[in-house]
Amino acid sequence: MNKIMIAPSILTSSFLNLESVIKELEEVESDYLHLDIMDGVFVPQITFGAKIVSDIKKSSSIPLDVHLMIVNPEKHIDDFAKAGADIISVHYEGNIHIHKIIHQIKSYNIKAGIVLNPHTRVDVIEPIIEDIDYVLIMSVNPGFGGQKFIESSVKKIREAKKLISNRDIILAVDGGVNLNTCNIVIEAGANFLVAGSAIIDSDNKKDTINKLRGNK
Repeated sequence: MNKIMIAPSILTSSFLNLESVIKELEEVESDYLHLDIMDGVFVPQITFGAKIVSDIKKSSSIPLDVHLMIVNPEKHIDDFAKAGADIISVHYEGNIHIHKIIHQIKSYNIKAGIVLNPHTRVDVIEPIIEDIDYVLIMSVNPGFGGQKFIESSVKKIREAKKLISNRDIILAVDGGVNLNTCNIVIEAGANFLVAGSAIIDSDNKKDTINKLRGNK
């Protein structure tokens, strides 16, 4: 997996103009769309549910990376899988039956991922490393877009890369990813970058995505 994949997050977009934003992201060859699902409990904000994911799937050919920031994700995974998610990731934190949840996702023949908050050690995923397809390192505290990159995340990315070794697992990073931080996370081992405002607010999204891939 040498290609650096870019997944624009629509969290900072105007939802009144969402369809045109997604069409533009499709035209500039985004690899995935990153969809943050928040319930107002696991994180303070509330975003949207499976119906919006289904509507996006119907109107776009971009694969959907669905990040569940919700309590009891096992109650909603079926709905998001049926809505068209290509990746579903859940947080390690607060989910005591994480192995069961991962296999619930995989039963739909889609990629299953684990998300680690900034304070969570990488080695907690070692017991399930053979079961997952995707690891997402949060480089900000989850819940709000536009936060500053947490520098200690670079060490965690390196640790995750070492743990993944030569396994076919995506190593993603989300939070404060922009043209100033993309190179350091790529050098640390990330091959999947989630970026919100850096892309959404850009006047030249295609150029920004190209640069985020490390092509200056």
